[in-house]
Amino acid sequence: MALAEHACTRDGAIAAKVDVSPCNVCPVRSMSVCSALEADELKRLADILVSVKVEAGHTLFGEGDCADALFNVTAGTMKLYKLLPDGRRQITGFLLPGDFLGLSINDTYAYSAESVTQATLCRFPRRRLESLLEDYPKMQRRLFAMASSELAAAQDQMLLLGRKNARERIASFLLMLSERARRRGYKENPVHVPMSRSDIADYLGLTTETVSRTFTQLKTSRAISLLEGGKVRLNDIESLQELAEGA
Repeated sequence: MALAEHACTRDGAIAAKVDVSPCNVCPVRSMSVCSALEADELKRLADILVSVKVEAGHTLFGEGDCADALFNVTAGTMKLYKLLPDGRRQITGFLLPGDFLGLSINDTYAYSAESVTQATLCRFPRRRLESLLEDYPKMQRRLFAMASSELAAAQDQMLLLGRKNARERIASFLLMLSERARRRGYKENPVHVPMSRSDIADYLGLTTETVSRTFTQLKTSRAISLLEGGKVRLNDIESLQELAEGA
């Protein structure tokens, strides 16, 4: 894909304005907010987007920053988190290709977003996207449906944190990643787990030591196998499901 111009964004992220519509070749178009639009309508969306590439560990935006843009993940993995008053970090979600982020009720972001792996995102100026949504109600409905899914995921996480022990949380987490991969047409087993043990701990409300110990326990029981490249093979899905459900 030819690139027409480049610009630097926050902390050295590279933004590339493309001279052909990226929507026509987007591998996650069917899973994203853009799926509501027809081919001719995508042209208007492509006119306002900039493709942003970030390295692992890059902060896309911070909690309290001006919410002047929204993003759609097209490759890689992102994490969303909030910092608690005592300095601790609570990761509220991991985003995969097709996921949308940056929605805000106010003029500032309510959370921080950081890349777990090298990632590529489509960046949309907030005001111009809002104007486009007024012209395309079906895209607005699609965005609302995605926001509703995020709310359901947040409710699932509340159950995860409030009612499950460490083994149940890890089993639920692995099954969740497997299911999300399946829905995107990716291989669901072995599961790709690019997050660090520290990230997983901050998502599941555990310590890093507990996460590492629990992975070892599941490996010893042969429920899982730890593979190279951050992959986990689910050897006994039925037992993991029973564990996740507290059976």
